[in-house]
Amino acid sequence: MAVPKEFVHLVEKNADPLSKRWVEVVRSHEGTPTYHKYNESALYAAALDVYCHLGKWLNEDMSKDEIKRIYTKYGAQKRADGFALYEIIQAFIIYRRVLWFKVESEGLLDSGGDLRQALDLSNYIIVFFDRAMFYASLGYDNGLVARKNRASSPIVS
Repeated sequence: MAVPKEFVHLVEKNADPLSKRWVEVVRSHEGTPTYHKYNESALYAAALDVYCHLGKWLNEDMSKDEIKRIYTKYGAQKRADGFALYEIIQAFIIYRRVLWFKVESEGLLDSGGDLRQALDLSNYIIVFFDRAMFYASLGYDNGLVARKNRASSPIVS
């Protein structure tokens, strides 16, 4: 079942304010200490990418394989940048919360008839963020394994 277009448009047209709000929260949340000192414009750009990817997912313009490719690389990069895995997961949770606050504040779920749509939207959002977190974790672990392998490789001259 496709997500109603008003929800897709909500994410697409609000990617900028959602990203700004996410940066505010992630830079002050106790569960994301490395984000507090990370470059603010880089955080904003990453948040904008995540919300744009979510919009594509909701619009059925992004595949599971694309999520795997993008977020595996994302996790490896976050590992290389010195983020702890728990921080990355918390950051994804914050993405979801920021989005739901926006959905609720827009009143898109105010009527009883919207319950089915709300459940469908919730499912799509959960699947997207669950996959993003899983593949980011996988990329993070792969980055750790690659780093350990490089450190234990004998140097040949």
